[in-house]
Amino acid sequence: GSAKEKAIQFYRSCMDTQQIESQGTQPLKDLLNQVGGWNITDVGNGKDFNETLQTVMGRYNTFPFFRVHVGPSPFNLKTNIIQIDHPEFEMPPKSKFKGKNYLEVLRVYLSYLKKLGDLLGGPQDDPSDSFSLTLSFISNLQQVVTPLQERQQRGMLFFLTTIKELQEKAPAIDWLSCLQAIFYPMPMNYSQPIAVHDMDYLRGMSQLIEQWPKKRVLHIYMIICLVGNLSPALDSRFQDARWELSKILYGEMGSRMISAERWRKCLTDTSSFFEPVLGEMIVQEIFPQQTKKLAEQMFSEIQDALYRQLDQLEWMDEQTRQKAKALVSELQVEIGYPAYILQTDKVNLEYQKLELNEDTFFLNVVTCLKVLRENSYLKLLQDQSQHNWHVSPWTVHSYYSIRHHMVVFPAGMFRSPFFHMEFPSAVNFGAIGVFMAHELLHTFYGYVLPGGCPTCNRSALQKSIDCLIKQYESYSFKVNGTFTLLENIADTGGLTIAYQAYKNWLKKHKEKDLPKTGLSHDQLFY
Repeated sequence: GSAKEKAIQFYRSCMDTQQIESQGTQPLKDLLNQVGGWNITDVGNGKDFNETLQTVMGRYNTFPFFRVHVGPSPFNLKTNIIQIDHPEFEMPPKSKFKGKNYLEVLRVYLSYLKKLGDLLGGPQDDPSDSFSLTLSFISNLQQVVTPLQERQQRGMLFFLTTIKELQEKAPAIDWLSCLQAIFYPMPMNYSQPIAVHDMDYLRGMSQLIEQWPKKRVLHIYMIICLVGNLSPALDSRFQDARWELSKILYGEMGSRMISAERWRKCLTDTSSFFEPVLGEMIVQEIFPQQTKKLAEQMFSEIQDALYRQLDQLEWMDEQTRQKAKALVSELQVEIGYPAYILQTDKVNLEYQKLELNEDTFFLNVVTCLKVLRENSYLKLLQDQSQHNWHVSPWTVHSYYSIRHHMVVFPAGMFRSPFFHMEFPSAVNFGAIGVFMAHELLHTFYGYVLPGGCPTCNRSALQKSIDCLIKQYESYSFKVNGTFTLLENIADTGGLTIAYQAYKNWLKKHKEKDLPKTGLSHDQLFY
């Protein structure tokens, strides 16, 4: 079948709660037995440990000790590279809580692990002790993560290395075999380039694995990560356990992150595996070509208004002004959706190996994880000319990518209240137009930073900056005008440019009225 038919099949299997409840824990129990189950005893040697790790990473897309993904190389923007970082922990780290509160977090998480163990027939010999020791291991593993701010200060965000060097620095992991399992059938060798985000973490992780007295705990930790990754595909008892955990750890807001309505959960799960398919369906539904055309015309008008605004900046010298205009004209503008999602044949090809069964949601999730893994090696072979968006077409979130000098406005933004084909232009420019101008101004961040424009009139620029900082710090609610400066420039400047663009638009287009509001066009804009 087509990718669309498979997405619908997946969604239906998720919605079939009667079937999911009737199967209970058996699908996951069967899977756990394939990786040794909870009660493995002979895990004394590194070979067993690495074989289990290769299975959970390569077959089930689960990353207990480190996360592996493919992304654009920071050293060559046109190529992709394997990137390795610390894992995403389900349990929040100690740094997020004060001493007494953290003990409560440990107690709650331990209770959650025991509940999972009860549901899945967890470790038989003293499960409480097994889970307590595993919790202790997780806590120790979190402590070797280098905080992001420290990595930024020390210039450690990207460290270019090879598998051979990784093997020397973090020898507890069989790196070649693990990466081969993830990227199979692509051949790996010791000279394979890797970008590491936290080398100190990998060293500390390796030492912890080698020195940890009870090797069985390492296995139980891998099983817990696998269960955490796959349990959302199981019956309501698992959903309830996760919801309770989230509520206690993060409060009501955290529990809201887990969808209460089944259709929302199923839509989220389907979108995580079938994003281009859902993207195409939504674009066809909410983003006709005339919407795209009007949005592009509006953006062009905003670009023109910015060109004129640049001519009026007193602090900018002529050479910088021309460079700034070139920045605007060279900007890549993506509106609505990435082009490839409408290339149905290509999308169908991406999902051609996927075989689903409407009766078994759990096995469908496992199958989709396998296809995700297989697609990751294909990404390695692609160059970066086809830019992947950071957001889905249906999201309400625009952004500017410094790396690609590109602005993105997804189709989800071109809906009421931000935009409508029947709205007066004043409303469209005052809403989506301001977002467009805001993102456009992000291209000039460099100029306002210290030393960012050596040929500019720095005193005139500083006077404008100080004025804006003072304005934001004069509001009744507390704002750090210096800390929020770059966003404030984009907000206030974006409003000015969008308004000027609207005025220019009126010279060429007839305006609509909203007679019942009693508001002028300017009032509608603001």
